[in-house]
Amino acid sequence: MAVKTNSLASIIEKKLDVSGYREQHWDGTFWDYLDIVTENPAVSRNAFQRVYDMVTSFGAESFVSFKQELKHYKFFSDPIGGGVDAIFGLERPLMTLVDFFKSAAQSYGTEKRILLLHGPVGSSKSTIARLLKKGLEWYSRTDDGKLYTFSWRIPHRVGTDDAEHYLDCPMHEDPLLLIPLSARDEVLTEINSKLPDGRRIRLYSEICPFCRKVMADLMEMYDGDWRKVMDHVKVKRLILSEKDRKGIGTFQPKDEKNQDSTELTGDINYRKIAEYGSDSDPRAFNFDGELNIANRGIVEFIEVLKLDVAFLYDLLGASQEHVIKPKKFAQTFIDEVILGHTNEPEYKKLQGNEMMEAFRDRTIKIDVPYNTRLDDEIKIYNKDFGKEKIKGIHIAPHTVEVAAMWAVLTRLSEPKKAGITKLQKLKLYNNKSIPGFTEDSIKELKEEAPREGMQGISPRYIQDKISNSLVSHQAQVEKTINPFMVMNELEGGMSHHSLITDEELKKEYRELLAVVREEYEDIIKGEVQRAISADEDAIKRLAANYIENVRAYTQHERVRNRYTGRDEEPDDRMMRSIEEKIDIPESRKDDFRQEIMNYIGALALDGKKFEYSTNARLLKALELKLFEDQRDTIKLKNLVSSVVDDETQQKIDVVKQRLIKYFGYNDVSATDVLNYVASIFARGDTKQDD
Repeated sequence: MAVKTNSLASIIEKKLDVSGYREQHWDGTFWDYLDIVTENPAVSRNAFQRVYDMVTSFGAESFVSFKQELKHYKFFSDPIGGGVDAIFGLERPLMTLVDFFKSAAQSYGTEKRILLLHGPVGSSKSTIARLLKKGLEWYSRTDDGKLYTFSWRIPHRVGTDDAEHYLDCPMHEDPLLLIPLSARDEVLTEINSKLPDGRRIRLYSEICPFCRKVMADLMEMYDGDWRKVMDHVKVKRLILSEKDRKGIGTFQPKDEKNQDSTELTGDINYRKIAEYGSDSDPRAFNFDGELNIANRGIVEFIEVLKLDVAFLYDLLGASQEHVIKPKKFAQTFIDEVILGHTNEPEYKKLQGNEMMEAFRDRTIKIDVPYNTRLDDEIKIYNKDFGKEKIKGIHIAPHTVEVAAMWAVLTRLSEPKKAGITKLQKLKLYNNKSIPGFTEDSIKELKEEAPREGMQGISPRYIQDKISNSLVSHQAQVEKTINPFMVMNELEGGMSHHSLITDEELKKEYRELLAVVREEYEDIIKGEVQRAISADEDAIKRLAANYIENVRAYTQHERVRNRYTGRDEEPDDRMMRSIEEKIDIPESRKDDFRQEIMNYIGALALDGKKFEYSTNARLLKALELKLFEDQRDTIKLKNLVSSVVDDETQQKIDVVKQRLIKYFGYNDVSATDVLNYVASIFARGDTKQDD
């Protein structure tokens, strides 16, 4: 038993960072701090400067999308949490967010505004707030993100048994605020002399009422000797922490009847009134409201527009003037980012309320929409339902894709241009090329629908329905889920969706699900076709035969028949059977064949050999031709019958293995897909027979 305990203890000890702990719990004198500031002025940055530096410290990548240059800030991929809170596809609103912090960091006016994230439910507003709070906590532990606060060494009182003790500044203020106002401008000029405009240290505030009282008492004790008063100051490293209520705050409105503004600005400590003799003595006050404890960092207001009007008045002063008004005390300065988030219905109520005009005027709103790009939406669900997370249950290919496809379709506006469907629009947004559409036309599609993504199905709904599929009886028995199971869940949940009560909208969403189902059928038909025609030797033979006939045709020669040994005319019927698969009309066959020969000739000049697989159009044509030839030999439609001969079964097993190897199926899902595609072909054959 002792050995086991020791081994566990050694695991723990390996993870302990003693030197890091000591560094993060550094303390020293006020004079030590002045040396630190002289060497590294960034320790005295304000909250907006610190947030901006924190976000940009992770770097950014620029890219072009539909002729617009965008920037992806790596911070929003959640490198701190290993991607748990990663945000996908919201580069534009996140760029606007970072620009807000950049402007505020340089004191261009946005530092006097409340930042309001606005969007539909489940659009990552809370995740953005959580990332910023988590990032600040992490950043304050690093060398680049260091910041400091102070405590007061309180001497024992004469005639009492009180020992000397320390009292923390309740609002974790910067020790530079202890510099008298008469000297502060000159000190700041000295500190900022070598710093660019955007990096300069700015102190707009004075110390809190508690520290003001302590300092006044000490100044009286030392007859105005400020230097001796500063000997009572212990400066220490400040680590921001929401759990410890240091520099990170979160406020969530309760029932409107029970809201009390002291939750934001602190309240009287009645037990200490007897000790200090007055309820207006700041030592008898708890500076522990959410705006107090969030000083030096960030405070998040969840559903901010549900706040009582009295609370909103507190926010107006906190944002515009950077002050709060604790009960019975003078205005108290704060240095913090105020971030709120709200959904569409609440914001519409704000717009219609004339009483809230002052609040609207002091707010910078950033729209946070849903994703409208399929690949980004898929990433959201792969984060939760990837192979690393889901063990023991196979998620068939395209299961997440079809759910994401439907979610995105519900968010897209109906195209105003004729001749384009919502599904085509989805593909264009996802960088798929469609004949007749350029990047300019995609840009036009986006411009005609500026509110796209502000309504539709939430990712949470999709996540819930995939989860339902995973715990269903069928999934537990078969150890797999497929797109049809998820689509059935998505459709079934519509009848009791709490946020969708409009029957017309439900009907529209069900119709979009039918579009997705049809698209999925096309996808799996294509995969089965490729699996059937994936006989590389057969494709090579077919390609060689085609190229030989094309060469002879273009050079007006005959082709030797390998079986009879006779020279014959090129096999036009065989060539056309391949070319028709990629819609080469009879009138264009000569041009297409000449293009192939020119391509082969150009390769030969470079000393390269022609490979059919390098020509995408030709490869597709060969695969489709081979599929058509082999489909009859495999007799896929027989799969839906109960009797399959051994030879057909062997061929089907080969196709199944290809589906598993090349497309990610397992045995159960490959069998399901083959059966389903076989039934489609069987229906097609029946229609043809009719």
